[in-house]
Amino acid sequence: MYIANKERYETMKYNRCGKSGLLLPAFSLGLWHNFGSNDSYDNMVDLLTTAFDLGITHFDLANNYGPYPGSAEENFGKVLKNELAPYRDELIISTKAGYGMWDGPYGDHGSRKYLIASLDQSLKRMGLEYVDIFYHHRPDPDTPMEETASALDHIVRSGKALYVGISNYNAEQTKQMAEIMKSLGTPLVIHQPRYNMFERWIENGLQDVLKEEGIGSISFCPLAQGLLTNKYINGIPADSRAAKSSPFLTKEGITADKIEKIVKLNKIAENRGQSLAQMACAWNLRGGKLTSVLLGASKASQIIENVNSLNNLDFTQDELNAIEDALK
Repeated sequence: MYIANKERYETMKYNRCGKSGLLLPAFSLGLWHNFGSNDSYDNMVDLLTTAFDLGITHFDLANNYGPYPGSAEENFGKVLKNELAPYRDELIISTKAGYGMWDGPYGDHGSRKYLIASLDQSLKRMGLEYVDIFYHHRPDPDTPMEETASALDHIVRSGKALYVGISNYNAEQTKQMAEIMKSLGTPLVIHQPRYNMFERWIENGLQDVLKEEGIGSISFCPLAQGLLTNKYINGIPADSRAAKSSPFLTKEGITADKIEKIVKLNKIAENRGQSLAQMACAWNLRGGKLTSVLLGASKASQIIENVNSLNNLDFTQDELNAIEDALK
């Protein structure tokens, strides 16, 4: 039976999630990849227990994570039961619904029917009575936002989730949803957007809305699916995601221009005494605008490396200017 590191809370940094009472670790672990039906269960255990030993208390899932859809939740449920059960009240477990999950007209998007049914399925797969955070995974242009909000409100009041959030909503949509949720008495606590040095759309209004509304934020893909590491500086390794024709990172997406930027960024990171991945993680947390950074990992050593970026989160103005110049 796994016994957690007694010193797990001594070095991790915890940030308040918006204006809520919830604290999240500066780094959280996402189960988007490497927790599906074809992945190693022993490696899943290693990833989750390594993360928890480092003070990562937040594990993030979605109904469709796999493959097959749902298998990440099933596998997480097994690890939770076999290894992490004694620590349930120390964990923040989140899941989402909003993308295609099952056949027919009720297995996608943002209707009350879909969201409540999906969460019921997720709870069953994970063996949980409730999740700590439940997200609407993406905006649905065909369902009234009031209906989606009402479903989220019901989910909290029914005890199936402690908090609710949204993901992939733009600034205007976030403002609208936040106002509706406040009127219902169940405020949005968190927003999960894609954000990294190459994808900075949240800086054009969304971060301002989140601050105004008192909503926390957690970024996914902080390393741009591995581009913001030293993995691709000298070409595309045979065992890399890009080499395996991943739909999330293709060889065509690794352009000469991108490589040139990565080389420059890597040099800045070296001058800071960090790996490029560590600097990219620290950059996400600069200025305190993000509550947490959602890490993905295929091996435990990657989690350890990225969490070690906590040793140097500060940037000089010269470093920030150099990063901007490299990204031009």
